[in-house]
Formats: sequence, C-alpha cells, structure tokens
Amino acid sequence: MTLVWASGYNGITDPDAQTYLAAVEAADGQALEGDVALAINDFVVGCKLDGIWDAIKASCILAGARTLSGALVPLKGTAPTNNNFVSGDYNRETGLVGDSTTKYLNSNRAGNADPQDDIHLAAWVTQNHDPATTPTTTSGGIYVGNGGTSTGASSIGRQGGGVLPGINFVRSRNSNADINIGSDPPAHGLFGMARSLSASYIVRTAEANYSFNRNSESSPSNNYFVFARNDGSNSPDVICNGRLSFYSIGESLDLALLDNRVSTLMTDIGAAIP
Repeated sequence: MTLVWASGYNGITDPDAQTYLAAVEAADGQALEGDVALAINDFVVGCKLDGIWDAIKASCILAGARTLSGALVPLKGTAPTNNNFVSGDYNRETGLVGDSTTKYLNSNRAGNADPQDDIHLAAWVTQNHDPATTPTTTSGGIYVGNGGTSTGASSIGRQGGGVLPGINFVRSRNSNADINIGSDPPAHGLFGMARSLSASYIVRTAEANYSFNRNSESSPSNNYFVFARNDGSNSPDVICNGRLSFYSIGESLDLALLDNRVSTLMTDIGAAIP
C-alpha cells in the first residue's frame, strides 16, 4: 500500500502525525487525500506549538478517515472499543452519530488516570443531542462521561426530561451538575470542561468560557464512555443521539486553544474531501 506521507507528500512533517496517518490508512485499506493528511499534520503540529498536545491522553478524530475503522484509530491513547456503531453511522466530514439506545464507545481511559485536579473532557459537536427524538422523548444525552451521578463523576452532555430539557450540563469530578451553561454548542462547535484547581473549573461552549465554583472529589476508576457515560458499573447510561467528529480526554488544557485547532482541522478536512 502506498501511504500519503511516505510517497513524497512533503507537507507531512510531524512524526506523531506520520504514525497516526499510517495507522489510519492501514485500517482504511487505502491512502488518504493529501490535503486531509496535511490537515491532520497541521493539527498535531499546532497542538504542540500551543502546548496542549501532551495533555491530550485519549482522543480520536472521528472524521477524515475513509472508513469507520480508520476513524476509530486513536490519535492518542488506547483505541476505543466500538459498541454497535456501523459504517452507515459514519460521515467523513461530520463524524459519527449515536442512536440513544445501544451505540457508544468505551474510550478505555480510566476515570482516575488523570490527577484529581488536572482533567479535561472535550467533544466537537456537529449535531446536538435531541431529547425530542429519543425513544422516551425525555432522555438526556452524554457526549463523554464516567461515574454516573456518583462522587467524583465527570461528564459533558445535554439535559433530558424533567427540569429544563435540552440544555447543556457538566459534571467535573463532582456528583453535582452545573446546567444551562451559556449557549448550546452550535453545529461544528467544541463543548468541553477543564479543571486545574480543586475549587473551580472551566466550561467552554459556543466559543466562550464559563467558570464554576465546585470542589473536586476523588474520581471513580471506571472508563470514560463516548456517546454515553459509564454509569459506575461499566454499563452505558444516558446514551446520546448527537453527532461528534472529535473527542479528547486527559489533563487540563486551554480549551480556547483546542477549540481553535479543532475548528481549523474540521474546516480543512471538509475542504479536502471531494
């Protein structure tokens, strides 16, 4: 197989990007378009220049690859375990879509792998979870999460039925959620949280940051799920029907910098795909 970065495409300069692209192309069974590869290379280089690369511990670019198998190759960390997604759920430009019932990823990143006061969760949302279209019409949806609602739980998602259905909410190493934060992420928007202090944390949505005073608690060890949260006993809970094209889990980082880098990445991938 001829790999883009190994066949004279001079723009692929970063060794981590080279390794990732080779793995994606092997999973896809064919080479990527040169400009898709370049967009990914530039993203990796940019994250390193911004000083946020090392904080990303588990991540997938759920776009760009030619196949679902390629999209589930990890950019960093261990490959996620696919639960029930099929090729028809994947779009190269807009990412992977959930179904609110059975489809989710196990990130294989433990909830306590990162220090208690040094964490981030982020997702690039191209279609918000819609409670009105879930099987019960009142179900919320989690983009990334673990621990259910127990002590030290962490999650980012949208509220379900009951009070204020359809608004966003976050838990950051705490059993209590903060809800109705700013604006829902628009199409092609980063939704994330980062904690670097014991008494407060940051949420980013719709290109704006919000600070919340909420003391951290010791995190459960259950793996983070994507398109759902781990309920604390390794079963998926609050499965979402949104569409995501990127997720990241790890240590605290500057969410605005990550937002800018992922925005550019998704724009460039979209422009590169015929």
